[in-house]
Order: sequence, then C-alpha cells, then structure tokens
Amino acid sequence: MNIALWIAQGVLAAMYLMAGTMKTFQTEKVRPTMTWTQGRPDAFIRFVGVSELLGAFGLLLPMVTGILPWLTPIAAIGLSLIQLLAIFQEHLPKKEFNIIPMNIVLLGLSIFVLFGRWVLFS
Repeated sequence: MNIALWIAQGVLAAMYLMAGTMKTFQTEKVRPTMTWTQGRPDAFIRFVGVSELLGAFGLLLPMVTGILPWLTPIAAIGLSLIQLLAIFQEHLPKKEFNIIPMNIVLLGLSIFVLFGRWVLFS
C-alpha cells in the first residue's frame, strides 16, 4: 500500500508541478491551450497555478522530510477541491466533456492519497 501511495503522490506531484508552473509563469502560453483561461484575469490563472504548486510540494515534502507529515493529506484535500471545482464550475457547464476524464483521474488519485495517508497516520 505504501508503495502505491508513493507512486500516486509522485504522479500527482509531477502533473501539478508541470501544470502549476505553466499557469504561474507562462500565462500567455496557457491561454490558447486551456479554454477555461479565456476571459479570466492573469491573477486568477496565477492563483490557480500557485495553488497547484503548493499542493504538489505538500504531497511530497512533508513525507520525504518527516516534518509535519499530516500536511500530506491536507494537500490531497486541496488538490481534490481544485479538481472538483474544475469539473463542476468549468468543464461541465461549458460541456467540455473531453477534458473531464483527466480531471476524474487526478481527483481519484488525490482521494486515494488522502485516504491512504489519513489511515496510515490514524
């Protein structure tokens, strides 16, 4: 179980580091590829990017360093909320059904990490 959790955390961290970096530092490159950014201010896109970066660091650093490891499930909660908001506030209302499967995969991995790490620390 621990190995599967580490793999899930690594995959999630890699995905969110990549996406968060693009949204935080390259907002103009993100606009043509991500339809949800259309009509959104740069500050909002950067806020989402920084949130994803913090979530990615929160998935790995507390467990790797052993400092405040209870923050890992908290980071998983935050990333789950990001995906739920993306699905229900952005993609479903705009009928962007081709994007939702990736959101569901990321949501599932986040929930797996949340419950797996919560159970291991309880």
